[in-house]
Amino acid sequence: MKESAIKEIKGSAIYVEGNDIDTDRIIPARFMKCVTFDGLGDYLFYDVRYDSNRNNKEHPLNDHRYADASILISDNNFGCGSSREHAPQSIQKAGYNAVIAGSFAEIFFGNSTNLGIVCASVDDAGRKKIVEEIESDPSLLMTIDVENCLVKVGSIQVPFTIKKGARESLLSGRYDTLNELLEGDSDVEEVVANLEYIS
Repeated sequence: MKESAIKEIKGSAIYVEGNDIDTDRIIPARFMKCVTFDGLGDYLFYDVRYDSNRNNKEHPLNDHRYADASILISDNNFGCGSSREHAPQSIQKAGYNAVIAGSFAEIFFGNSTNLGIVCASVDDAGRKKIVEEIESDPSLLMTIDVENCLVKVGSIQVPFTIKKGARESLLSGRYDTLNELLEGDSDVEEVVANLEYIS
């Protein structure tokens, strides 16, 4: 069973500034007492977006100009800290299907790729150009071209890097490791049928 191939991502973008944004800032631990991941998007960056009375703080995600954004941009070492899968789940459930950053924590990158979230690494100079474009016009549509490893927005295009295995899994639609495991169902049944100690 394969998911749909992801060859490109299109959408408007939002910049959340900061190096070393960890998974606890992405979704605070107290919101992880859930049975499913549904609804986690409501808690994305909760503590930096809201005060104790749930009033909005000044934060890009509370800026109406970026309300339709589906691509998140940040800085270096994004997703560091604990390995909680809830962080990329909250990003996806909030409507984002790609993250552009200078670099990513390895486990966050893997968890995101398994969900089909494209994690594109762009150097500081490239991200500066991208951010200048979207801040000059938040309605601009961006394209993340996974096949050619290019980010295109407005009048510019910038190269990005992504791990070879992750790129191949996105392009082939084989990024969901659970589906890959389920593909072996018949092989498992065959082994079980031939085990003498199982009747």
